[in-house]
This record gives sequence, structure tokens and C-alpha cells, in this order.
Amino acid sequence: MNLDMLNKQQAEAVVTTEGPLLILAGAGSGKTRVLTYRTAYLIEEMGVNPYNIMAITFTNKAAGEMRDRIDDMVGYGSESIWVSTFHSTCVRILRRYIDRLGYSTNFTIYDADDQKTLMKDICKRLEIDTKLYKEKMFLNVISSAKDNMIDPVEFENQGAGDFVKRKQAMVYKEYQLALKQNNALDFDDLLCKTVELFKLDKEVLNYYQERFRYIMVDEYQDTNNVQFEFIRLLAMKYKNLCVVGDDDQSIYKFRGANIYNILNFEKHFEDAKVIKLEQNYRSSQNILDAANSVISNNIGRKDKRLWTDNGAGAKIDFEQLESGYEEADYVARAINNMVRKEDASYKDCAVLYRTNAQSRLFEERFINSNIPYKIVGGVNFYARKEIKDLLAYLKTIDNGRDDIAVRRIINVPKRGIGATSINRVADYADENEIDFYTALKRAADIPGMGRAESKIKPFIMFIQSLKARAEMDSVSDLLKAIIDETGYVDELKAEGTDEAEQRIENINELVSKAAAYDEGVENPTLSGFLEEVALVADIDGLDDNSDYVVLMTLHSAKGLEFPNVFLAGMEDGLFPSYMSITSDDAASEIEEERRLAYVGITRAKQHLTITSARTRMIRGETQYNKVSRFVKEIPKELMSGEIYEQRSKDEGSGANSFKKARENFRKTPTYGTEYATTFNTSRKRAPVYTPVGSQRSFASANTSKGLDYSVGDRVTHMKFGQGEVKAIIEGGRDYEVTVDFDKAGTKKMFASFAKLKKI
Repeated sequence: MNLDMLNKQQAEAVVTTEGPLLILAGAGSGKTRVLTYRTAYLIEEMGVNPYNIMAITFTNKAAGEMRDRIDDMVGYGSESIWVSTFHSTCVRILRRYIDRLGYSTNFTIYDADDQKTLMKDICKRLEIDTKLYKEKMFLNVISSAKDNMIDPVEFENQGAGDFVKRKQAMVYKEYQLALKQNNALDFDDLLCKTVELFKLDKEVLNYYQERFRYIMVDEYQDTNNVQFEFIRLLAMKYKNLCVVGDDDQSIYKFRGANIYNILNFEKHFEDAKVIKLEQNYRSSQNILDAANSVISNNIGRKDKRLWTDNGAGAKIDFEQLESGYEEADYVARAINNMVRKEDASYKDCAVLYRTNAQSRLFEERFINSNIPYKIVGGVNFYARKEIKDLLAYLKTIDNGRDDIAVRRIINVPKRGIGATSINRVADYADENEIDFYTALKRAADIPGMGRAESKIKPFIMFIQSLKARAEMDSVSDLLKAIIDETGYVDELKAEGTDEAEQRIENINELVSKAAAYDEGVENPTLSGFLEEVALVADIDGLDDNSDYVVLMTLHSAKGLEFPNVFLAGMEDGLFPSYMSITSDDAASEIEEERRLAYVGITRAKQHLTITSARTRMIRGETQYNKVSRFVKEIPKELMSGEIYEQRSKDEGSGANSFKKARENFRKTPTYGTEYATTFNTSRKRAPVYTPVGSQRSFASANTSKGLDYSVGDRVTHMKFGQGEVKAIIEGGRDYEVTVDFDKAGTKKMFASFAKLKKI
């Protein structure tokens, strides 16, 4: 055990083994190394049985990395240590004890699509107008309630006297009843049911408290209320709880993360010790100074400052481009230049942005520049139709009580069982309080089934035969049997399209995944495979060995690092978002956005490029954007290039500026190839850059009566609030008005739609 490999603070964290410990680990400060050494120290120096150690993190990728490092350092006995995600840990506990809560241990885990399907059925059954009350709203409300450990009964009591809350309570109650009837849990239930089990069954809680006498939790700043309670209950007996996190990287408030779990750690756990890890091993000092300068503007944080021995490094490049298209073109040219000069490979580069919608322009530009790329955080492999169909077969074989899975495949491939027959089966199941699959087996007893009965019978026989095979066959063999006997791939081959070919490739990949599971697990089971698949996150699919540029949102980039990072769309209204700026709790929301900017900056190891656009098309409107306040919080001496302020009044309006914008755009490599400009000189409108083939239509309006405001007047907009009119351009059918709003920045809009009112 050589602690000389660690710095002073890291070594102190390793040897502090008893009692509550908070390790404040700044970005790139070697927290995984500390956790690994600490685990080895507990075993080798303190004589702790590996069986009594648990390490929890958030992603499979992080858990896998930690597991590999612990195995390498500890060696024999390391397999007894629990190293897993919160959800995997809870699944493992529930597989053993959930029968004490009235569920079967072969329960199904519902993903987002399964939840939507179930919610749609519930809304239909309760005759809820989904145009007025969206299914997604109900799911969000239920998820929030579960994060705060509020069950349907308590939720109903809290909503007494509120019509909408009473409706939500009714849906929540039906949703939970349906889940239990289907012997299914959603992701929130995995935590909630484990906490419920611990609170109701002291024998189970005591067993796991004795089992896990030393608990370590990574990324503690991302924990929500139910995760906090889960950890608190487990650690309550021995109090040997070590949590590692960085409040400056708490960016998942929208998922329920509670930053006060880490900020108030010393209040929650008496006599807690706090150790700060501030030495960074990832980035250059210029990048760290930029990150420190930005995050220091937050009030709700624990004081720390990152530093490194890596040297000052290159200055941060800042480029403000004319439009989003030019921004994408600039980034593409910069990446190709680095690769051409052999300064970097494609895989050394990442483009990070605030919203998924920003990826489109980069995708288009990269395709035209022959730059290989991959979007992380797009459609999850396991959310694709063909994959969900085949997984639904496996779920039905494993757990026939899962109505969502059975109903998904009853006509896949088509068996001629109509919607009317399916509804009759569903009604029969409800009336007799049985699951859908059991009702199918009793199709002969259901009135009005007619010929549908003869079509249902072969389906039941097929599933029953697969259930029998599941006890002997491997998961991959079972999957191949489903594919062959349903003719699923044969139907796709018959289509003969590129899309069908891609779907076949996805199916082949699923078979490969099943085979890898069969070979890589000591006791492979169908339930285990489905569980592993259900817990896969998008980021876990990132292949470190493939040579492509990564495109991802800043939220998806957490925990990753790249030699070259392009931080795009750094404009007020986009980042920080308009919603944050105008929120009732703007101070708190902007602090969350600033933490997100801090995360983005600290992903860069050697070189950071920040870009913004003066104009950007958002929801069909051209908007003038100020440089993000977060960019302006970076000292100018750390930057290369000039930080441009908002255009002056003369630049911001009039035909001359539009002409200049058009001329600038024509100088770029994109002009005249895949993009065209729309410019109407008679109306003196700004050029609108759109992909070839798309059209921009202008609204018609009766402007003969004129406007009741003029340039220089203060006006108000129902969404953007108050602002000053900067320019008015009269067109053939409408006025084009430019307004500098106090909070939302400069916007250009048509008067007939804007409905501005003079103050």
C-alpha cells in the first residue's frame, strides 16, 4: 500500500476510515483513485472483510471503471465488494426481498416508453382529456412525488381542495395499481420500494446494515431525496459513510437532484470530517482559471479553487460568428485543420452544447466536411422499435404479468388479431382482476371473440413453448428462436430498404449483446439479462476506441474529458437559457446554469474553444443574441481573440447591416453549396440562412392603420416582458420590429404576431 502515489489531501481521505467523511473533489482531482485506494486500505491495513464494503455511483460506465480499478488493486476477494449504481443495487435487493411487499421477484422494469404506454391506457380508462392534461405531465408529477417519497395516499391528502391535484392523485393511484398488477416497477420505484422495504421490514434493513459496514458514494452532489434516504438508512448503524462529490458540478436539478444533500452534509451527519481535493490532473491552468472565475460568481457553494502542475497551457479561443451556420462551419474547419496537421484525432474532439436541437447544424456541416461523428444522448439503442419488440417477447416469457409487453407483441408479426378483440380481452382481464396474458389463455370464455380465438391460441402455445425452453436455453439461443420462429428478420429482408437493413443490423447487435451476457456472467438468467438492459444509460455506449467527434449536450458530458472541447452557443437566452433568466427563481436557476458552464469548461484537457453567434434562428425567428454572461465572467487575459459586445444601434438595424451580413456570409465556404440565402431587397429584411429546399414564409397583416409605437419607445411583450424598440422596417405586408428586451435580449419579430403594447 504505497500512499506516496497520492497527494497529501488524497492520502488523508484514504486513511480516514471511521465515521462520516465528505470528500469535496473538484473536477479532475483524482476522486476515483482515492476511492480505489481507500477500498484497498480498508482491506489490507484495517482488516475489513471485502464482503462488508459497498461503493455506489450513478452510471454503469463509472461503476465499471471503479470495479476494474478495485479488482486490479485488491485482487483476491474483491468480487465480494458491491460496486454498482444506485438502481442496480436496489434491483439486487428487491430481487431477493420484494415479495415482502406483495410483488413477485421476477418483476419487470419499465422504461420511459413503457411508462408512456401505461399512462396512455390509464388516461383512456379514466376518460381524461389528454389535450388538456398531457400524459407527460402526469408522469413528471408522479416521478417528482416518488423522489420525495410521497405515496398516492399522501399525495391525495396534500391535494385536497385543488381540482388539478386531485386529478393527478387519481391518476397516480391508478398508475401504481397498474404497475403492481403487471408485476412491474418504473425506475423511481426501484429506489422508493427499497426504502419502503427498509422502513417496513427491520429484519431486511438490519441484514444490509450489517452487510455494508463501510459505504462509499460517488457523485454525491447528484443524489435526490430518496437516494439520500436510502443511504441514510443503510449507514445509520455504523455511520462509516464516505461521500465524494463536487457541489460546483451539481447540474441535475431537473431530475430531482438536491444540492443541499452535499451542502448540508455536516448537518445531516454529526462529527463529519471534510477534505478538499483541489489539485487537478486533467486540464491546463488557463482552463482552470477560467472555470474558477466563472463558478466564483455563485453564492450557494463551498469555497474551493482548482490548481494544477500541468502549466498554463494555451489561451482559450473565443469566436463570435455571424450566425449558427457560420458557427458550425468554423468548428468543422477547426477540427479538420487539427486533424490535417496531425495535432489531434477526431476522437480527441468534442462539441458540447446546451440543447439537443443545436446538434442539427453541426451534423449537416460535419457530413459535408466528411467529419465522422457520433451523437451521445440521442435515441437509445434499446428504445428502437425492433429492439423493444424483441425485448417485449423476452419480458413476456420471463414475466407474463407484464401487460405492456404482451400487448406490444400480440400482433408482432401480424396475426390478424384486431383492436376490438384485444379490447375485449383487456375488458375481461379488468372485470376478473387478472393480467392480460391470463385472459388470453381464457379466450374461449370471452364473449364475442369469434375467429380471434383461433388466432390467439397459436400465440399462447408459442409463448408457452418459449417459457419451457427458457429454463434450458441461453438468452442468445432464446432470442434467436424468437427471431427465427416469428419471421421478424425475414419480414425486414422482404422490405428491401436501407432502413430495414439498419434495423436488421440493430437486431444482430442485440443478439451479440445477449451472447456477450451469456459468456460474461457466472450464472446468466433471462431476468438478469433484462435487468442489465433496463439499466443501461446512453453514455455507457460511448466507445473510447472509435475515431469520431462526439456531439453531446453539456448534461451528457458530465464525467467525461477530451483534449479539445468546443463549447458552442454561448449566448444569453440560449446559455443561460431564456427560461432561467426570466424564472421567478432566476438567481437559483442561473446558478445551476453557471455550474453547467463550469462542467463544460472543465471537460477540456488542453484546448478550449468557445463560440457564439450574433444571430440565430430559433422557432423560425431570427434573434440577435448577446454574448453569454458566463463568457464575460472569464478574465480577458485568459482569452485569445476579442470578446465582442452587442452590436451598436447602427449595426443592429437597417439595410446596410443586412447587406454586410449577406456579404460576410458569402465569403464563407458554405455559401453557394449546401446553404442558400433568402434576401428580399424591396423589404430590406435581414438574410435568413436556411438549408436548400426549405422555405421561409412571411406572415400577412393589415398594416394600413400603422403602429401605436415608434423607435425609442418602451413596449411590453406577453412572453419577453419589457424592452425598447430599436428599429421598425416597413414591408409590403407587415412591419418588422427589432426590440431590445430587458431580460430576453434583442429579438426581431413581425408586428402582427408580436402584439407589442406601448408602455
